[in-house]
Amino acid sequence: MPDYRVREHPILPVEERPTFEFTWQGQPMAARAGETIASALFANGVRIFGHHHKDGAPQGLFCANGQCAQCLVVADGLPVKSCMVLVQPGMQVQPLEGLPVLPEVEGVPEMRPLETVEVECLIIGGGPAGLSAAIELGKAGVRTLVVDDKHRLGGKLVLQTHKFFGSIEECYAGTRGIDIATRLEEEVRSFENVQVWLNTTALAVFSDRRVGVLQSQHYVVVHPHVLLVATGAREKSLVFKGNTLPGVYGAGAFQTLLNRDLVRPAQRLFIVGGGNVGLIAGYHALQAGIEVVGLCEALSDCSGYKVHKDKLARLGVPIYTSHTILGANGREQVESVTIAQVDRHFQPIPGTEKSFACDTVLIAVGLDPVDEFTRKAKEFGLPVYAAGDAEEIAEASAAMFAGKIRGLEIARALGRDVGVIPPEWHHTAEILKSRPGAVVVEDIPEREEGVFPVLHCAQEIPCNPCTSVCPQGCIVVPADDIRGLPEYVGEECTGCQRCVAICPGLAITLVDYRQDREYPTVTIPYEFLGHTIHAGDVVTVLDTEGAILGNVEVVKVRAPRMADRAHLVQVRAPREIAKRIAGIRVQEEAVAEPLAHIVGRIEDDAMVCRCERVKAGEIRALIRAGIRDMNEIKALTRAGMGACGSKTCRPIIQRLFREEGVADFVESTQRPLFVEVPLGVFAGISVGERPEEAVLVHATDIHEGGV
Repeated sequence: MPDYRVREHPILPVEERPTFEFTWQGQPMAARAGETIASALFANGVRIFGHHHKDGAPQGLFCANGQCAQCLVVADGLPVKSCMVLVQPGMQVQPLEGLPVLPEVEGVPEMRPLETVEVECLIIGGGPAGLSAAIELGKAGVRTLVVDDKHRLGGKLVLQTHKFFGSIEECYAGTRGIDIATRLEEEVRSFENVQVWLNTTALAVFSDRRVGVLQSQHYVVVHPHVLLVATGAREKSLVFKGNTLPGVYGAGAFQTLLNRDLVRPAQRLFIVGGGNVGLIAGYHALQAGIEVVGLCEALSDCSGYKVHKDKLARLGVPIYTSHTILGANGREQVESVTIAQVDRHFQPIPGTEKSFACDTVLIAVGLDPVDEFTRKAKEFGLPVYAAGDAEEIAEASAAMFAGKIRGLEIARALGRDVGVIPPEWHHTAEILKSRPGAVVVEDIPEREEGVFPVLHCAQEIPCNPCTSVCPQGCIVVPADDIRGLPEYVGEECTGCQRCVAICPGLAITLVDYRQDREYPTVTIPYEFLGHTIHAGDVVTVLDTEGAILGNVEVVKVRAPRMADRAHLVQVRAPREIAKRIAGIRVQEEAVAEPLAHIVGRIEDDAMVCRCERVKAGEIRALIRAGIRDMNEIKALTRAGMGACGSKTCRPIIQRLFREEGVADFVESTQRPLFVEVPLGVFAGISVGERPEEAVLVHATDIHEGGV
């Protein structure tokens, strides 16, 4: 049986943790302390968590973020989201087959008095924006409460093993996301006036300007003077054949399993979407020893940073631009994927289909802000601010800086003397949020003497750590805009390699002609396990965009502290290719070969509503029949009535209206609660009490009639 746990990683610490036993369908399995039920199941090779009551379709993990209910299982008699509940010793876990049966109850459950907490500022979300704001509020002495539904702070930072872009001075550029999370958490916890509640889910904003939260299984009403929404974003979904098979999930779910829980969620991965999220997820997969058979993007080029795209290409991952997914294939779980080239109208071109064997399809086609708390707060007159992806989708560096600004704005609004926010801060915030600039031709220096860096940057993005660490000041960008391309301007390079070590895009090499002008040494960054490369090895080197330059000998491998868990590999290369070398191939070409035959999925099971199993064809037919109200579609098909509260299907139904040429339609009415919750909590009953002690109305009862 394959080992699905990550036993070694080039960046993440892999520590031995206590293990214990739980059961799945009566069979004993091993779990590690502190991991979710879903992660424990994946670690034991279980990817099918049950079957849908409507059509028997296999169900498994999808978002791993508590936003959907596709990973429901029955744990010790209660239906729970396996991605959000920690596995416990002796826990008995069963698949959810059909609808769960409520437990028999004897007696009257204990009703605890409801608690009300008053704070000056409530921050929903303990990610980069929320933590940065909390630090400024802590400095200003504002009584602040930070709530987050995970068991640790950091948001998506805890999933990011790569070094961040941006500015060293403003947002920790050149530092890995996992380390930024630790720094921010330590600073937040240093303030006595800032309180943190983990494992706490914000449920709703009410008309009396209170916010209901489920805090460690107890319902609490929070009365804030000001609300800061830093809830981040939820991933967009796609409609295609087989889109709900176990093995099809978002990049966030993939990275959660891999980088947070150290569980390898795939053996062979295909990625759909060429933004930064998909490109980075592919790189993380390679670091964990997962084969990445390809990436497709419907646009003519990837929308993410070119350095991320180039990095994947250099490592041996084919990137298919102007291609889309046709279907994920398999009976019970993903076995292959089929893609095709698209025309200028994004329609598949017959005869261009390709199929690839894989067990996982990662969907990374963009993000939508989680802004429902902001909208309700505005509706009810509660002073509210938003920061990070909840305000505008951008990089985490921008979220941190926006959180810093919002924290000071809130402190001023609450009467604290924090001074005037410098105008240049807003300018910096706009720079950090900016989209990638145009791609230019790579500038390869003509000189062939001494030692100097080659800057393989060909696109303007907000990033300047190479200029900050050069002790000779040999690398510069425009003084007023860190989006400018870096340029080597000096003659004083000493070969210290600091620029190579810190570059977040791994886009700098160092060429040294001082020992041998015909065969200079080239220093290349390498973020993979050290025992996979040694002096004397012969490796394949590639240019910026992944074209093979040749095979060269490794002369030295070192892991200096300044490289922050990365390695610097020196190769001896012919003068003709030395300056063009940008990376070392990690994955062999054979891994990414398409299948000899095209796999076509016969069943047209492209699902719009995952919870209620409503197909795209059903909704298109209703739109073509003249229906212009999403609520009517909901009544006729149940699309949007599932446990997730239409978080996934609502934007897809809106898109179907637009695709059918209908711009004027009635939006669906949203539930007053943004997350499904046992109704008993509002009466003071704790979630998770044993079935014989409490009457609980769970997600499936909400599913039957709405909250």
